[in-house]
Amino acid sequence: MVNGSLADWLHHEIGERNPRSLTLIRRLNIAIDVASALDYLHHHCGTPLVHCDLKPSNILLDGEFVAHVSDFGLARFTQEATSGQRNSSGGIKGTIGYAAPEYGMGGAPSTYGDVYSYGILLLEIFTGKSPTDEVFTTSLSLHSFAKMAIPDHVMEIVDPVLFYHVQDDEMSGFSKEEIRKCLISVIEIGVSCSLEFPKERMDISRVINQLYSIKNVLLKG
Repeated sequence: MVNGSLADWLHHEIGERNPRSLTLIRRLNIAIDVASALDYLHHHCGTPLVHCDLKPSNILLDGEFVAHVSDFGLARFTQEATSGQRNSSGGIKGTIGYAAPEYGMGGAPSTYGDVYSYGILLLEIFTGKSPTDEVFTTSLSLHSFAKMAIPDHVMEIVDPVLFYHVQDDEMSGFSKEEIRKCLISVIEIGVSCSLEFPKERMDISRVINQLYSIKNVLLKG
């Protein structure tokens, strides 16, 4: 893809000159694109198809920055009715940091697992922090880091690169309060998607609706 992977845009080498960055609206659009792809896989393929390895390096960006989910090497068809059963083959499906916790206990691939990975991805898109960042330990994860910041400290954890674009034409019409409310809502979605227990996680269709609502509020502001 022309613009490489999402990982190329979220993480940069220390001291890198003129690092590439994504605006708030562009990040929202990417989040919506990925959620829409998952919604198609989960609800519009007859038998749900689970990606099993959602992460920034598997999100490719075309010339218009439309996000495309790639690398279906671990993808599995699954019956929703058996999504809670244990998987006899064992082993973690996906990538450490993004794989749902139940996969580490032999849980079968499920749409819930993809939603967990999406939640972590969403938090990474807006905080700029990888779930395997050295600041995270067994007692502090990206999920808990974000959850503790809601609502009063969200502006302290978001990717500071976001604010480089405040003077851009794209963001010049947004008030600081509108941006703050938008970011709180996005972080809340990321946290809701990455809850520990599968059935407590937000459905991906609801995620799409909420992200569109957030985007519309910003654009109308």
